[in-house]
Amino acid sequence: MKQPSLSAAGLAVVAAFALAACSKAPDVPAPAAPSVAPTPVAAKPAPQAASDHAEAGIAWREASSDADVDAAFAVARAETKPVFVYWGAKWCPPCNQVKATLFNRQDFIERSRAFVAVSVDGDSPGAQKLGTRFRVSGYPTMVLFKPNGEEVTRLPGEVDPARYSGLLNLGMNATRPVKAVLADALAGGKDLKANDWRLLAFYSWETDQTQVVAKNQVATTLAKLAAACPADQPETAMRLRLKALAAREAKTPAPADLAARPAVLAALADPAASRDVADQLVNFAPEIARALAAPATPERTQVVAALDTALQRLEADKTLSRADRMQALISRVELVRLDVPEDPPASSGKPAPLPQMPEALLVHVREEAARADREITDGYERQAVVTSAAHLLGQAGLLSEADKLLEANLAKSHSPYYLMLGLASNARKRGDKAGALRWYREAYEKSEGPATRMQWGAGYLSALVDLAPADEAAIEATTLQFWREAAPLPDAFEQRSGRAMQKVGNKLQAWNKGGAHGASMARLRGELDTVCTTQVKAEADRATCKALLTPAPKASA
Repeated sequence: MKQPSLSAAGLAVVAAFALAACSKAPDVPAPAAPSVAPTPVAAKPAPQAASDHAEAGIAWREASSDADVDAAFAVARAETKPVFVYWGAKWCPPCNQVKATLFNRQDFIERSRAFVAVSVDGDSPGAQKLGTRFRVSGYPTMVLFKPNGEEVTRLPGEVDPARYSGLLNLGMNATRPVKAVLADALAGGKDLKANDWRLLAFYSWETDQTQVVAKNQVATTLAKLAAACPADQPETAMRLRLKALAAREAKTPAPADLAARPAVLAALADPAASRDVADQLVNFAPEIARALAAPATPERTQVVAALDTALQRLEADKTLSRADRMQALISRVELVRLDVPEDPPASSGKPAPLPQMPEALLVHVREEAARADREITDGYERQAVVTSAAHLLGQAGLLSEADKLLEANLAKSHSPYYLMLGLASNARKRGDKAGALRWYREAYEKSEGPATRMQWGAGYLSALVDLAPADEAAIEATTLQFWREAAPLPDAFEQRSGRAMQKVGNKLQAWNKGGAHGASMARLRGELDTVCTTQVKAEADRATCKALLTPAPKASA
């Protein structure tokens, strides 16, 4: 489940807001482009995503406040059970994938009786404050706590559901939290057991939120762990090594990891070894290829070919979920366009260049996208996989076909506003600014839930500033709607909502650079002061609110 890594690059700005939520799966399907922009239409109310079968059998305690959480931990202490916290959102494709493949498994349901299960919907009133408490941001995040509230580990959402119960057992039986285990491992790890190393290898580093290590130190930390992992645990060492390669920063590439390449190539050639790390390969193949070999070298060609062969095996492996098999195909397409520059600046209105895709691959892409749309009946799975299929089509250059798939699924989706972001991004990439803004506006208007509406509103405003900077009336009206709706919320300045607030402030300040829109900004500052004074309850939040349009002080020389 490639949560737009939760980082998927090249998506339009509003997608970035939405996707910062999800981890490493295409947040928003990549744009598709009909020659004429579609006129947005109100999506018909869709039937419930699924009959809530995914939650059946799990005694979830819904939480949206500290009191709810405190009550759950009180039960955990009384019953001497750990606490499992799930943090997600209705629209998020990886969250829907977890519901479609994990929470409905009988083994997970049975195992859930041994812990107190807490579900936090990021759009429930006050939920973003809980995000601050638990230090979670991206959807989905799953955290295991001791009854006393101490965090033990963060569980990966992308791992094979069939092995998830084993990972739960690993975390529930851990005598120490992962942070303490990490410290020992980095100090030599001579007293660590095999399960300690597995706890580190299966930790959800993507959702760590600097709980155990700073973000810019994740790759180097994982590389140290891979090197220190005992020789009698090759599978664990390989998982750590692949995680280290995937975590390297693409924007500031380090020299190719020559030492890791032979072992990775050997694992790719071994069907059993590559199946063991399938979640890493299907989600991070492009990152792994970049880390192992420099562009335009024989080594890069060798690595890409080995990855593609392994991905083809995984794509054909019916023991993997449909979402994982689809992600394997997405990664194959991304390997073809590995060294193509990412999308140009949003203001250029020009599509990114695409390499020539092999015809057989294009035929296969079309077939698999059509198959997913035709065969999926579960609403959760549809939200996860069909959005990925649209992303797949776009990555392969089949933009008009991606658009058609998205439009056809608006009425079938329980969160059509998410799909509308893909349609807006499509229009934007083909230079249709008016069409893009219509879809961004439609997505904002149809979005549901306070935190989601703040994300989508911030995205629509950003698109207005990028694509129609002279339309001061629309920018002012949208800003005021955003502020007036957001300011009274109890968690408007927490986590994802707080970042949406700050992004709006930063975007407006950039829009007014050099006083380009001074009169408009003066009116907005006056309105902001009124909103902050009359609608924001907490004094600390009121000060933060009033500072949204105040430029940050320049650093002294």
